[in-house]
Amino acid sequence: MNKKSTNVGETECGIGNTCSWKMCGIDPSASYGIYFEVAGQAGSNQMQQGPQKGIIQFLTYYQHSSGQYHLRVSTIARNMSGPQGDPSVSQSFDQEAAAVLMSRIAVFKAEVDDGPDVLRWVDRMLIRLCARFAEYRKDDPSSFKLEKHFTLYPQFMFHLRRSQFLQVFNNSPDETAFYRHVLNHEDVSNSLIMIQPTLDSYTFDQEGSQPVLLDSTSIQPQTILLLDTFFHILIFHGETMAEWRKAGYQDMEGYENFRELLEAPKEDAKELIQDRFPLPRFIVCDAGGSQARFLLSKLNPSTTHTSSSYGGVSQTAQTIFTDDVSLQTFMDHLMKLAVAGSS
Repeated sequence: MNKKSTNVGETECGIGNTCSWKMCGIDPSASYGIYFEVAGQAGSNQMQQGPQKGIIQFLTYYQHSSGQYHLRVSTIARNMSGPQGDPSVSQSFDQEAAAVLMSRIAVFKAEVDDGPDVLRWVDRMLIRLCARFAEYRKDDPSSFKLEKHFTLYPQFMFHLRRSQFLQVFNNSPDETAFYRHVLNHEDVSNSLIMIQPTLDSYTFDQEGSQPVLLDSTSIQPQTILLLDTFFHILIFHGETMAEWRKAGYQDMEGYENFRELLEAPKEDAKELIQDRFPLPRFIVCDAGGSQARFLLSKLNPSTTHTSSSYGGVSQTAQTIFTDDVSLQTFMDHLMKLAVAGSS
């Protein structure tokens, strides 16, 4: 609403340069990110009295579906880190919320900057975070160690770099705008599914689904996979499973367990789709099929056409034809740059 106050920052992020916003509608799944920058430090006398509190107050004035107007006041207090840092800040770090907030900044930058520049910015921010909060000996990547509050964050950034939010190739401008709009609207749990999809495995050896790594090694001949990218729900049949299904084993007497195994991911997919908005695209595919590309494009390429030929990797793993680096290679480079103090 373009209202100025002493609390308006100089650096604009998203819809900024204002202390008041107007939205056309708010629903239960909506979440909004407000970014603050500490403009100055307090005097030394105040710092000696203990950790300072930052007080933030949100006033939300809205019309309820009943027609009444409501005013909701939310007041939040947060500890502020001093010039020397505060260990409690790292101990209370919410890596999932941080990943979503950083993703929204990256999406905003992608609207105005070139794609490679945005990727470099994401890399720089990740290296600075690791150099600041990880434990390591200088110039010794093998000594690099992140606390449990930070261990998943680099993984989220790895998948964000490869996601359709920053990689616009093979998507129309309309699709890219739609994906970015939904990311800016949904809550943390749904946004994380968009950034790093969930993958569940179904086999004869276990009852129900089992979460597995979003990795090419999770594709095995005798497994069925259920992928949830928020925008797509995909059921993938391994090579052996697809052959048995095409042969009609599920309709034969004595193969009831196989029929139940084929139905299990469909039932789970129904539950996922039930309250999902916008409605995701539902895909059923087999190993080697054209639709399998929706799964392969999301997997960590730990087994590619180069590693499977020369690295001695198990031949049962799915080979992904890509020049993208794997998560392990990404982490190796990250540790090397973080311990070198590069920013």
